Amino acid sequence: MRPLHTFVAFLALFFVVLAGRGEARDYPALFGTREIQKTNLTNFPRWAKVLEQFDREVSSPDELCERAKRSCPMKEWRAHLRSLVDLESKAKIDAINRYMNKFPYIEDSVNWGVNDYWATPSEFLSRGGDCEDFALAKYFSLKILGFPIEQMRIVLLQDLNLRIAHAILVVYLNGRALVLDSQIKEVVPADAIYHYKPLYSINETGWWLHVR
Repeated sequence: MRPLHTFVAFLALFFVVLAGRGEARDYPALFGTREIQKTNLTNFPRWAKVLEQFDREVSSPDELCERAKRSCPMKEWRAHLRSLVDLESKAKIDAINRYMNKFPYIEDSVNWGVNDYWATPSEFLSRGGDCEDFALAKYFSLKILGFPIEQMRIVLLQDLNLRIAHAILVVYLNGRALVLDSQIKEVVPADAIYHYKPLYSINETGWWLHVR
């Protein structure tokens, strides 16, 4: 979570879609919005960077553990993922949400000395993070467990109750959008939440502008 003014820069990106609109129809629209889908991800360098870093981490996990001074969060995380392999999809989602929500919430300015930083799972597991870092860690966990990337989105939004910016992970399962949220203990359907106003959502296939 962070003050709303830090998302002003993101809002400028939204106007580029107005010249060419395409409706996303594969899944129910989030939080009562109309979704405009785009496939060009060049305006999201933080997303591209975290994807690249994650690919390096999963290709050499033992190296990360060798650098750890005490316990190795990556080793513990991988063991937890292995313990979930045989569960049903909803049980996996619930388990990942519970596991990641145990980690401490820390603002990027405190954790990294910058206003906005998107952490990889190893960084989040070692240092905690803010709302989008929780969402990213859950996204990558479910990706490793075999969830299709088309079935998941990181959603950047406004919390209308707290009047702050926030980020969550949405996973589509059996025709419903499920919310994995660092502010909510349990996984809940998106249509049960009325105080979130999504700005945009993103995965590795593209991004969606949300308008009312």
